[in-house]
Amino acid sequence: MDFLRPASWEEALAAKAAHPAAVPIAGGTDVMVEINFDHRRPEHLMDLNRIGELGEWEVGEESVRLGAAVPYTAIMEHLRGELPGLALASHTVASPQIRNRGGVGGNLGTASPAGDAHPALLAAGAEVEAGSVRGSRLIPIDAFYTGVKRNALAADELIRAVHIRKADGPQQYSKVGTRNAMVIAVCAFGLALHPASRTVRTGIGSAAPTPVRARTAEEFLNAALDEGGFWDNGRSITPSVAQRFAELCSAACNPVDDVRGTAGYRRHAVGVLARRTLAWTWESYRGTAAAEGGV
Repeated sequence: MDFLRPASWEEALAAKAAHPAAVPIAGGTDVMVEINFDHRRPEHLMDLNRIGELGEWEVGEESVRLGAAVPYTAIMEHLRGELPGLALASHTVASPQIRNRGGVGGNLGTASPAGDAHPALLAAGAEVEAGSVRGSRLIPIDAFYTGVKRNALAADELIRAVHIRKADGPQQYSKVGTRNAMVIAVCAFGLALHPASRTVRTGIGSAAPTPVRARTAEEFLNAALDEGGFWDNGRSITPSVAQRFAELCSAACNPVDDVRGTAGYRRHAVGVLARRTLAWTWESYRGTAAAEGGV
């Protein structure tokens, strides 16, 4: 196994073009596990830790540009206001040591359906910035996951950053695991309210071959909130609307039975998470709107 250590982004792209099968490593929280258990034996590992820009972020007027290697701890400490859903997801990642090393770029590169960041990124409507010697492009998060542990990156591309719109409304994230820490998700759910467009977005993890959105549930809830005037009148969402939303979120799943849980349990748990996160986000929206005199 050869070890590549580019000192700049340009060097990394050149190395990836010369060795398309090279596996990038920054935090190493996924890759090293596979190597240690001999599940993977790449010919080349590419250490990206000397490329400082990957660990930086920039808060713009409308969005945050998050370097691929920004650790979860930094998201929790510095971006809670701009990216509340992702900050909540970051809290659930493994141990403090792993949160200090792991980043969103690793989750995206591995593309495991159980990755903790995926539901929050889907709910927020993120875009993945990929680069190669051919140039750079933005990949909408909805088009990024292409199969079990597969993504839309070309063989010569590396993830440079993630672009995420700053939250314009409440966001929530919740995860079910066999214990409260150091656990892979049995299932996870992210929800973001977007009052500016009067829409809702979801993200579901570990309950289908890829991270997914519950699009039918979103369409139902968007229509229900609009028809009932909920965005303006500040009323609580009715139990029947919340229950139907939960049922449609469960129906969006395509889970499997494995050592962490059965398919039936995952569907049920996603429905429970959907109903709870909807209640939390909507009550937060009502409180904020009332304080601002909007309802």
